[in-house]
Amino acid sequence: MEQSATVVKHTGSHYTLSPLPQWAPFEAVLRGNLRIKGSQSTNPVAVGDKVRYERLADGSCVITGIEERKNHIIRKSTNLSRQNHIIAANIDRAFIVTSLYFPEIKFPFLDRILVNCEMFKIPVTLVLNKVDMYQEEAAEEIAYFKNIYEGAGYDIVLTSTRTGEGIEQIRQRSQGKVCLFSGESGVGKSSLIKSLDPALDLKTAAISTAHLQGRHTTTFYEMYPINNGEDGFVIDTPGIRGFGLVGVEKEEISLYFPEMLRLGGDCRFQPCTHTHEPGCAIKQAVENGEISAERYRSYLGMLEEEGKYRK
Repeated sequence: MEQSATVVKHTGSHYTLSPLPQWAPFEAVLRGNLRIKGSQSTNPVAVGDKVRYERLADGSCVITGIEERKNHIIRKSTNLSRQNHIIAANIDRAFIVTSLYFPEIKFPFLDRILVNCEMFKIPVTLVLNKVDMYQEEAAEEIAYFKNIYEGAGYDIVLTSTRTGEGIEQIRQRSQGKVCLFSGESGVGKSSLIKSLDPALDLKTAAISTAHLQGRHTTTFYEMYPINNGEDGFVIDTPGIRGFGLVGVEKEEISLYFPEMLRLGGDCRFQPCTHTHEPGCAIKQAVENGEISAERYRSYLGMLEEEGKYRK
């Protein structure tokens, strides 16, 4: 008889399931002929997926089907790749963790993740972590970051696992939800999760001082219960170094920049690519400082990477 559960860990061909909100994990394997129609994903089943399974006579469990996703975060590792990878599914909130330094922030990378979240209407909190290391020395840079993303309409929390700054705000936003923590290697995702529940056994590592780059400490996509699930569940992911967009057309990209979406209807020509057309409200807003030049450059980069924008 088929039963339902949620995927809470994926390691190669093996999966761990749990009947959320109850935390009672057990192992399962994927039925060999199970594939999602039309999928080019390297992982047909992802952490956060709700699946159907059968328990066999020998006590082992086999995943027999996947239920429809309400959302997911998906990426191509490179823009030339035809395959994609689903990072997580059925997310209530995404915490996108970054740091101005140690490692240094990469705005284009951050903006690509945000576009993906906008595509699937996933609420986002931007977490600027490790602020104890540069808050006084880089006050102007922090203000610049906040001006960009608060101006675009994003929720921002400044955090430090050393001082405890912002941890309670993260706790409030994740309460009773399934939340994803994602970002580049070394930004402190696992440390943030552990600060929500010190009893969790998550690996953490110091930043590489040779190149100020992050080290991969999380090797699998895995969900953890916060206080045995009473305060919600979080998905920890390996650090991401590349994020290619999947399933978005050139005419759609600007729709996933909230600040562009608000003004795009004022352009003289419809549709408008916001690159060369006269009377473009977006280009005018960039010149006026109403839209961040940093975000606009990210937008142009996405068009160019997809081979859809010619100067």
